[in-house]
This record gives sequence, C-alpha cells and structure tokens, in this order.
Amino acid sequence: MIKEKPIKIAILAMGGEGGGVLADWIVDLGEHNGCIAQTTSVPGVAQRTGATIYYVELFPRDVAERAGRTPVLALMPTPGDVDVVLASELMEAGRAVQRGLVTPDRTTLVSSTHRVYAIAEKSAMGDGRVDSNELIGHASKAAKRYVRFDMARAAEENGSVISAVLFGALAGTGVLPFSRVQFEATIERGGVGVKPSLRAFGAAFATAQSGDVGADAPKAPGELKPQDDRVAQVLQRARAEQLVEIYPVVIEGVRRLIDYQDVAYAGLYLDRLGTVRFTAGNDIALLREIARHLALWMSYEDTIRVADLKIRDARFARVRDEVRAGDDQILAINEFMHPRLEEICETLPAGLGRWLGKPHIVNRLVRRLTQEGRVVTTSSLRGYLMLWTVARLRAIRRSTLRYQLETQRIEGWLRHVLDAARINPALALEVVQCQRLVKGYSDTHVRGLTNYQTLMDAVTRAGAKLAPATLRELREAALADEHGRKLNALLGQHGLA
Repeated sequence: MIKEKPIKIAILAMGGEGGGVLADWIVDLGEHNGCIAQTTSVPGVAQRTGATIYYVELFPRDVAERAGRTPVLALMPTPGDVDVVLASELMEAGRAVQRGLVTPDRTTLVSSTHRVYAIAEKSAMGDGRVDSNELIGHASKAAKRYVRFDMARAAEENGSVISAVLFGALAGTGVLPFSRVQFEATIERGGVGVKPSLRAFGAAFATAQSGDVGADAPKAPGELKPQDDRVAQVLQRARAEQLVEIYPVVIEGVRRLIDYQDVAYAGLYLDRLGTVRFTAGNDIALLREIARHLALWMSYEDTIRVADLKIRDARFARVRDEVRAGDDQILAINEFMHPRLEEICETLPAGLGRWLGKPHIVNRLVRRLTQEGRVVTTSSLRGYLMLWTVARLRAIRRSTLRYQLETQRIEGWLRHVLDAARINPALALEVVQCQRLVKGYSDTHVRGLTNYQTLMDAVTRAGAKLAPATLRELREAALADEHGRKLNALLGQHGLA
C-alpha cells in the first residue's frame, strides 16, 4: 500500500491571466524533479471573463516505484483536502474559502489583493462592491498561512503576466519541495516570454520571502496646488467655510464638479453646503454624507457627460494599455449606444426638449429613428467628432431640460434632509443616503429614480413617526431589487404603501 500522500494544488484564475500556463509550469516542475503529475481544469463563467479552477496533484515517483504501483490521483479538489491554493484575484481567494478549499490546519493560500469587480458588484443599484478588508480577514482566518500582495501591479511593473508572479510567490513560500533554481528552469524550458517572466518571478519570490505580504496601504492624497486663480479661490472658500473634519470630502466634491462643469458650478455646490450647515450645525457625520452625496448627484450622468468620458485621452490610453497594443498597432474602439428619445429631449434646451417630448409627427419620427441602437467607432474621426460635438454641449448644460429636472430633484432632496434634521438627525442621515438609488443613465436611472421617489413619498407621509432603521431597511430593499418589488412589499408590511 502507498502511504505517501500527493501534494494537492488548486489554482483559481480568470480568463486571460495565464492560469493554464501556471498549471503547466507546476506539472513540468514536478515531472522534471522526480514527481508523477496530473492536472485537470474546469472552466466557468461565474463572473467577469469566466473563472477557471485548475487542479494539480504531485506524487513522488520513487515512492510509487518502490511500492510497485501507480498512484491514483484525483481530478478535482476536495473541500478540506488541499495543500496550496493560488488565486489570481482577491474575490477568487474568497471563493476558494467559501468552497472549503482553504483550511487553517493545512492550506497555504497565495493571492493577489487587487480586485476585478464581478458583474453583480457592477450592476448593483448602490455600491455593490464586496469589502476587500473583509475578504482578507476571512481568508486570513481560514488559511494556515496567507501570502498576499498586489500581483497585478507586480506583473505590470515587470512587463509580464500574473501567472509568473503567482509562480514566484509559490516558490517564495517554500511549501513545495523544490529549489528556486528548479522553478526558474521550468520557466526557461517554456521558451516564451522568458526574461519578463523571470523578472516577475524574482520580484514575487523576494516579496513572499521578505514577509512583506500584507495588503497594500492606501496612498495619502497630495496637497492641491491649483494653477488657475479661480480654482484657488474656490478652494480657499471651501477651507474657510467648511469644518476641517469634512474638508477632504468637500475638496473632492469641488474637484469633481469643476471637472464635470466649471468653477461656477463648484461654487453652487458650496452655496448648497452653506445652506445645509446653517440647519445641520456641527453634525460631522451628517455634513460629511451630505457633502459626498450632493457632489455625486450634481455630477449626474447625462449624454454630455458620457460622451465627454468616452473621448478622453486617458480612456484611450487605458484601453490601449489593457489590450497591450503596441506602438505600431492600430486600436479600434467600438461603442454600442442606444439613447432613448427622453435622453435626446433632456439634452436639448428646456423649451425645445419639452416640445419634442410631446406627441406629434416630429416626436414619432425621432422615436422611430432612435428605436434601435447603433455602434459608434470612437477611434475613428467620424465617431470621435460625433461624441466631441455632444461633449461640447457642456457650454449649454444649464439651459437643458435635464439640468432643470435634476435641479428640482436635488433641491427637493435637500429639503427632505433638512426637514428630517430638525426632527431627528439619524433619520436625516438615512434620507441623505437614499441618493444612492439615483445613479447611471437610461433605463437604470429611470428605475432608480422611481424607487427613490417612492421612498421620499413614504418619508413625507410618515414624517416624524418614521424610524431611521425602517427607512434604512426600505432603502436596502430598493437597492437589492431595482424593479421595486421588494420595496413595495416592505412598504405594505410597515403600513406605508
């Protein structure tokens, strides 16, 4: 009977990250250094570009030969029976923990700390992101040893891919019975991208061995030194008028709104905050949340904003970098766009927009012409100029129908907040956070706005009788179901329908 047990390694990686290459490296490493190796993979489309589980088992060849038998190796990892888990992204590490592949008495977990957000996180009505610190905390408790750092950044800095970084971190843990020389010889035998892979391997090996394997600390923001006198004046005004505890949030709001519109629009933001402070006093928590959510609402996503973001140099550079296009390669970016008639009306001057929104022959003609989406190549001259023209409408944004509608909504929201603040500051804080429902554009915006208005109607009807916890429960129900079914059911339960 063979009493020796195989070394069991599970690899969780997303499409395009070289998970298959990493599995092949481990197999090659084992086979060239006295082991019988077996690998299998199960592709999946659970999130993003599809997560795949690669599974490798290594068994000492000399032990099998002495026993005169060939070991039977498993095809899939079994919960509670894995020695090493390698995860190319933090959520994948969390998924491994959830599946029971990571155990505190046995498993060494190696993962990157960067995030590639899942579809469910991106499509949530509110902030659907899973807290990275919670993921790290759960993984740390679940594993015997947890080695982690930003492996995507390490790969980028060394001109390689994350599989080479994971391979180096695996070697640095010392959990496998192979030397660094044997690991590096495996990469060299591959013959593809050897130099950058070895650089990435070496950097990860050093990080894993140094013990500097914690989550990366956030960088402190630098001091703002504006070159424009008008910007300097609005920042000076913000510093003079706002409490020091909320100053960083206010400055970020000013920066965002200058980028969105202009300095005068940032001044309007400060005007509104000044009115709020007169009523809210020195309630730091309430003022901070109002400053944050007011800036978010005032930078609503209209067609002008969307067009502006799509033609920025930084976006073209980011896309080129993501697809790793060379300097001698031509990059084409195709955008699928489907503006509704309502969005077209809201982009026009208010009077003209209201006229076009009424039923008549022009309304029907425009609706027929826009009922299907179209593909716009923003990297072409024609496509770029089309979006450039829409983005330049920022000059008339204050006269558009959308601006008038959003101004009415923002002012109404602030009235609800201040009315609640006079009664119960805790309730006012919950009203502030109802702004999270109003996001995006097109159908997403319409559904979120409908749920928001339903909540504000409930706040108006209930008045001082509405408990903050009840409003929080209603808001979370609205965020969990954009169609409003959970919200309406809960309103009925609380007698607020």
